[in-house]
Amino acid sequence: MLSSRIANIIAVILLGIMFLTAVFSMKGDSLTFDELAHISAGYSYLAKQDYRLNPEHPPLIKDIPALPLLFLDLNFPDTGPNWLQKEAAPAWWVQFDLGNEFLYHSGNNPREIIFWSRFAMICFLIILGWLLFWWTKKIANNTVAVGVLTLFAFSPTFLAHGRLANTDVGAVFGGLLAIIFWLRFLQNPSWKNTLLAGLTFGVAMLFKFSLVLLIPFFAVITVIYALLFSKSLVSYLGKSLLAGLAGFILVIWPVYQFHIWYYPAEQQLRDTIADISSHPVPILKDLVLWMTGQEPLRAPAQYLRGLLMASQRTMWGNTTYFLGQISAGSWRYYFPLLYLLKIPAVFHLLTLSALAAFSATLWKIKKQKKILNYSRQYFWIITLFLWIAVYWTSAIAGNLNIGIRHLLPVFPFIYILAVFGVYQGFKLVKTPIKRRILASFFLLLFFCYAVSSLFAFPHYLSYYNVFGGGIKNGYKIAVDSNYDWGQDFYRLLTFVEKEKIEKIYLDYFGGEDPVFWLGEKYIKLNPKEIKEPPHGWLAVSLNQLMGGIAEPTTGFDQETGYYSWLKNQTPAAKAGHSIFIYYLD
Repeated sequence: MLSSRIANIIAVILLGIMFLTAVFSMKGDSLTFDELAHISAGYSYLAKQDYRLNPEHPPLIKDIPALPLLFLDLNFPDTGPNWLQKEAAPAWWVQFDLGNEFLYHSGNNPREIIFWSRFAMICFLIILGWLLFWWTKKIANNTVAVGVLTLFAFSPTFLAHGRLANTDVGAVFGGLLAIIFWLRFLQNPSWKNTLLAGLTFGVAMLFKFSLVLLIPFFAVITVIYALLFSKSLVSYLGKSLLAGLAGFILVIWPVYQFHIWYYPAEQQLRDTIADISSHPVPILKDLVLWMTGQEPLRAPAQYLRGLLMASQRTMWGNTTYFLGQISAGSWRYYFPLLYLLKIPAVFHLLTLSALAAFSATLWKIKKQKKILNYSRQYFWIITLFLWIAVYWTSAIAGNLNIGIRHLLPVFPFIYILAVFGVYQGFKLVKTPIKRRILASFFLLLFFCYAVSSLFAFPHYLSYYNVFGGGIKNGYKIAVDSNYDWGQDFYRLLTFVEKEKIEKIYLDYFGGEDPVFWLGEKYIKLNPKEIKEPPHGWLAVSLNQLMGGIAEPTTGFDQETGYYSWLKNQTPAAKAGHSIFIYYLD
């Protein structure tokens, strides 16, 4: 077993590698789709204390990339129609228009804004890694902690999304932090631990609305713990309720109050009506509208507004390409298949080994009639399995299929279970030579895992394992944030400059402004409006292309087949992996 000192040194090295990999890979990536809204929204929260932008996500994870921007001399477009929004209408697309205005049409340096926003998120990613390492040492041991951190530091999915001004890594941090302190509360339900559990729960709720799943999850594990350890269930439930109230009153309420301080009350009410007027649960909608109209309740009303917006988005779904089809609904096998194909394949071998080891361990303790003792000793294992089950069930049952990033909140817990399971299984092997063979096998798996990640540099967003077609062909499975989120636009600019192209038709999916960068060279390509294919250079984002050649699912009523004329064309070049470039005579 590794000593604490050696484990800490290895952890610093791993996190250093992750930091450098994230920084150098993100510098070549252009602005992705969601970042356009999140960066401008976060800056408006801190600089204006006005929460009219992007209310469908909590503020904390947008505040982080906005912090360094406060030290830049930036112009914010707070006098134009995108900010004032004088007309009552859903503000969803306005946030993207304002983001475009802020970055590209207000005299600011967009690359400087993007770099520092992402740099702050990378620092946050490293803090998350250390928190995961520290907690794994507490519940398991140093060796397991190093193994878990290795999986985290070389994860293509964390490297893809942890360097972007996006919300998903915040959900991971919030969930991990809240679970750590809830387990501490269960082990010792002192008033101090009750308060800490409540405060960290409140912090988690400020990262992403999907973490509302922590509420039923905490209720279930609290009941299980009280029954398993013969504790007073009434006492635990009472203190759990107080913890929840503390999180809401002491964390969520004041943070939201800060963020709406200069948000005009009449504008908040008007925006709220526009955003949730079609919510399918009228009683909830009416409650939030009533609260919004009461000055003392505006802050919690804004939180609930965002929660309703997030829930209705999950219910309504999103137009998605998947395995040659396009749908406005969802596929129940979407997340399971993406999990199999966008995680390094060797990790699945590690998972299978861990499951075999857990099975062998359970069989052994069952024969020894020590299941109850084992459950008490390793209650955190039950907790991790339950959280994974709850989150997976919610993701599969939901109607929103837009990326494996939505599964990130369970990744650290899967890592812990996988490495700990393997470690437990290793201890079952008594013969020295078999131990050496087994140790060599698992070291090889970790090595292959790291190598597969390093070979993906810098194209982590487009990563698929060998069974998914690899980075070059993964787009045939799924696009959007799984493959093409707009990250290769700078690489397209390099191609245009290198080839001295004077005019280029472009159908781009992402956060960048083609007019700003290409000027008169740019001709907007709208395939739904053209009567015949254009001549000359044209570039198409794969998210647009695959949606335009896909077969519609039953009931899909939007226009399809609008890129059928490109289906059999071979690209003359590619910008990165996500933009196909053609030359048509």
